[in-house]
Amino acid sequence: MSAPATPLEVLERRRDLLINRDMEAFADLFAADGVIELPFGGPGLPDRLEGRDEIRAFSTKAGRPDLEIRDLRVRDVHRTTDPEVVIMELTTVGRVVATGEPFEVPCIQVFRIRDGRIVLFRDYVGAGSLPAPS
Repeated sequence: MSAPATPLEVLERRRDLLINRDMEAFADLFAADGVIELPFGGPGLPDRLEGRDEIRAFSTKAGRPDLEIRDLRVRDVHRTTDPEVVIMELTTVGRVVATGEPFEVPCIQVFRIRDGRIVLFRDYVGAGSLPAPS
């Protein structure tokens, strides 16, 4: 039996899944009781999603299907004294599907990853940079 993926391996997989719009597999990266928190919210975004099923429902149906993520430009990755916690500074780059209008959204994302699964994903997203929902 192989060892669980490291936190950085999980985050690289997450990046690939988001760019390829595989939201089912994205949801599978989370622990059954995993949580997404969006403290700064934004148009069309909840403050909190609890549990893999709720994350899956939002990500595959209710999320922002009007936006296509083309890249997650990582500026810096910070490891902490807690081996489960990783902090990323990045810019989400994408386009509005209907118009082709590009967007760039700065983010600071905090992850707690345990046994190869995301337990907590806290996204401090620059909500003012998000395109309004169509």
